[in-house]
Amino acid sequence: MFGITALIMFGVVAWGGLGTDSLSSASGAALDWLLTNTGWGFVLAATGFVIFALYLAFSRYGRIPLGQDDEGPEFRTVSWIAMMFSAGMGIGLMFFGVSEPLSHFVSPPPGTVPGESEAAITVAMSTSLFHWTLHPWAIYAVAGLAIAYSSFRRGRKQTISGVFVPLIGKRNAEGPLGKLIDILALFATLFGSAASLGIGTLQIRSGMQAAGWPIGEAGTDILVAIIAVLTVCFIVSAVSGVARGIQWLSNINMVLAALLAVFVFVLGPTVFILDLLPTAIGSYMSQFGEMASRAGATGGSEMQSWLASWTIFYWAWWISWTPFVGMFIARISRGRTIRQFIGGVLMVPSVVSLVWFAIFGGAAIHTQKGGTDVYAGGSAEAQTFALFENLPLPLVTAVLVMVLVAIFFVSGADAASIVMGALSQRGAIEPSRWVVIFWGAATGAVAAVMLVIGGGKDKALEGIQNLTFLGALPFAIVMVLMCVAMLKDLRTDPMTLRDQKGAEVLEQAVIVGTEEHDGEFQLVTTPAENEEAAPAESDVATPPAENDEAGIAADEGGGDGSADVAAQADKKE
Repeated sequence: MFGITALIMFGVVAWGGLGTDSLSSASGAALDWLLTNTGWGFVLAATGFVIFALYLAFSRYGRIPLGQDDEGPEFRTVSWIAMMFSAGMGIGLMFFGVSEPLSHFVSPPPGTVPGESEAAITVAMSTSLFHWTLHPWAIYAVAGLAIAYSSFRRGRKQTISGVFVPLIGKRNAEGPLGKLIDILALFATLFGSAASLGIGTLQIRSGMQAAGWPIGEAGTDILVAIIAVLTVCFIVSAVSGVARGIQWLSNINMVLAALLAVFVFVLGPTVFILDLLPTAIGSYMSQFGEMASRAGATGGSEMQSWLASWTIFYWAWWISWTPFVGMFIARISRGRTIRQFIGGVLMVPSVVSLVWFAIFGGAAIHTQKGGTDVYAGGSAEAQTFALFENLPLPLVTAVLVMVLVAIFFVSGADAASIVMGALSQRGAIEPSRWVVIFWGAATGAVAAVMLVIGGGKDKALEGIQNLTFLGALPFAIVMVLMCVAMLKDLRTDPMTLRDQKGAEVLEQAVIVGTEEHDGEFQLVTTPAENEEAAPAESDVATPPAENDEAGIAADEGGGDGSADVAAQADKKE
């Protein structure tokens, strides 16, 4: 499995180095085909994962722990949230926190509202929240939950293929079919991580230019140099392990990000930002159905192009990140119940994203409305620094943004390296260092290829998008099947079976007691006569009530303990 994926990676890197134009043309053609023929699938799958995650949280399965019945959480809640958020999308919020709401305000989705109007403010915020709240985290939650349950509750290897045991059997899951599933996960993780590294590199380059560093036009040479430095940093962090490197970096970044947000909130348009919070929530809820149903059926090529640049790109990006984010969240979530897991993974990051976009997007929109053209400040990554030029201490904030982007990427990429190492070594919790180092270097190499085929300048993001889609499509199919496998697992969970047995035994006992004793009876447990005995006849006895006082009693019968709880109750006189 390691060898096959490594060969694919070397092939892509060699193709990008020796035939840049050829790879660019091929990836562009593949993107066009995917958008035309499979874009609808990404749209349906993303919303389906939201519904599935919420169903599990509110269903009877929500009480099931991700571990043994008496286990407690491995990490403190604050550290758990910090690591989850940093690995999941911290670098993306730094890149798109200003540019996305501003872009939708100036140029709203086709067929909605006029640009830079009052109505465009609500559309801009609702569209940004649609891309960054429930949908992406539901995608992560489904994968992470499936892996955590399979590994910690069922005792299987911590791999994607281990989740599929109830569907394809243990032999197939550990055989060629299971290896194919893990190869698809490795492939998606590699390209998703490389996409994030490319995006972070673009923003660091813009920060260096905003800070006045003498880097000129900063072509591909500078971008590759930035990639090399970041790659070395996250490899060093990755080999130090989760408990040291990733947890430490995540906690630092959470504090720095909070300080930056407070800085913009206090020195920016504070009242406008506060007014924007309820407006954003209301517009997101009211426009949810319309946004979730946008596809290429209407709007023609303009809508198709917009979806490719925004919604479908995001869904593909989130799905390509899912193997490593899902495995990483699973790795740090042992001991939590399904309801706690989904509640934490869905709601906490969604609330943080809401506040983040209200602060940074609101400040950018307010500045744009005030007559300062932040949108014209350059590409998406440059607009963040264009906003800070209108606030105090622009040089300090520019450096802080670069530090945040670098640490966000390092904390996310080292998690990805560890996960790819684990997948390469059959789900090892602590993969070999040389494997982690190899995948870290591979991520940097693929990121460099992505930027090179995009030209390193205005079209760099286009090259990132093209290759991200290629890694996401096959794994989207894997994720749908993962939901089916997990649901089948949950139906046979020991806690589920105990609940079902208890309900069946109690129901049969009440029926028998009512028929034989005219409603005046008590329930007690007795040993089962044999393994085939029916619950109503042998598992529970229903003798007549001994007195007229209503009471509750429980006998701890021997045998197989087929009734966990017994109660006695009879009519008061």
